[in-house]
Amino acid sequence: MEQTLGDAKKETLENSAPPKGSNSPNRAQIINVTYIIVALDITWMFVQIAVTPYLAKKLDFDTLWFGYLQTTVGVIQLLGGPICGRFGDVFGARAALSLSCVASIVFFLLLAIADTPAMLFMHKLPVFFMHVLPGSQMVLADLTEPENRANALSKIGICFGVGMIAGSTIGALLMYTVHVNGLIIVVSPPGENGQRNRSIFSLAEITRLLKFPGITRIFLIKIISGLPSVIFQVMFSIIGMNFFKLEPAQSGYLMAFFGIAQMVIQGFVIGRVTSRYSDGSLLLFSIGVCASVGLAQAAMQNVFHFCLIVFPMVFSLCLFNVITDSMLTNSVPSSDTGTLMGLCASSQSLLRTIAPTIGGFLYENYGVPYFGMIQCAVNSVLFVYLFKYGLKKQETKHE
Repeated sequence: MEQTLGDAKKETLENSAPPKGSNSPNRAQIINVTYIIVALDITWMFVQIAVTPYLAKKLDFDTLWFGYLQTTVGVIQLLGGPICGRFGDVFGARAALSLSCVASIVFFLLLAIADTPAMLFMHKLPVFFMHVLPGSQMVLADLTEPENRANALSKIGICFGVGMIAGSTIGALLMYTVHVNGLIIVVSPPGENGQRNRSIFSLAEITRLLKFPGITRIFLIKIISGLPSVIFQVMFSIIGMNFFKLEPAQSGYLMAFFGIAQMVIQGFVIGRVTSRYSDGSLLLFSIGVCASVGLAQAAMQNVFHFCLIVFPMVFSLCLFNVITDSMLTNSVPSSDTGTLMGLCASSQSLLRTIAPTIGGFLYENYGVPYFGMIQCAVNSVLFVYLFKYGLKKQETKHE
């Protein structure tokens, strides 16, 4: 039975893959343009991240209302992720990515004219459709073979690093910005959903993917292992200001250091290790490194200590995200990768929605070292579980 499902999946992937030969240069060009779009989108998103707090302060937002604003974004993205992913499966990656770009244009135009608290909340509404990263992942999943997919997805991190550095720098100089994001025209391979429900709001079609072997398990791993890291990330601005005593300029330098670390690791490390080792082994390794990083975070006392663990931290996060995304997309037919990427985006939005509350409680009651302790404990337990049970089950299934 499993072999039959595997053969059917393989046939689906082969039938849905873009034709090779004469179309290979066109495919390579589309992939390169996709990377450019990601870099531009991340650049302007970091401009927005830098500008919004100052705009909120100008509009007399206190910390509580600014938290409401951030939570609103998380909830909207949580709801929009699966819908946009399903939209991509029904109408193609080209349409999904174009829709995300149009939503980005509206988002930044509304930000440019936001002069009241209500307008500042209203400009967040297009976030429902703003899923450029999942849309780009859809394109890459459609245009790459399964064995090359992890390498292709890892290069998105280079674009993220470029955007982080450029966006943080530009955002420090601007108070208002208008975003003009080009619409990407990509060739989407034909899906096999002609006989299926084509409604983008079909809950059954969205949740159907969770029934594929291994999908729910990988999602749980992403959420359990990722939550401690997300908590630390959302609280990092507070940690930098109060615990490390950083000035705004120093925080900007540290963000640039993050961007450089991510570019180096995504560009020169992740692709090489994914081509040499199995996904299961790399998943286990990334969780082990993440546990070690948590232990180091619990012991750090100053920003110099933190800089020493930036590279292993970025390495574990990048490797974990690339491997889990690759395992997920390789577990479903190519016609369902859009919905799957939408679910991945929603899982991240879910974490970023609940993380500020958990992080604030931990920071106020226990202090910074507990962020690292929790990350170490959670990932250590997960590492032991996967080492003793998870990998053995996976190997038995493949046999």
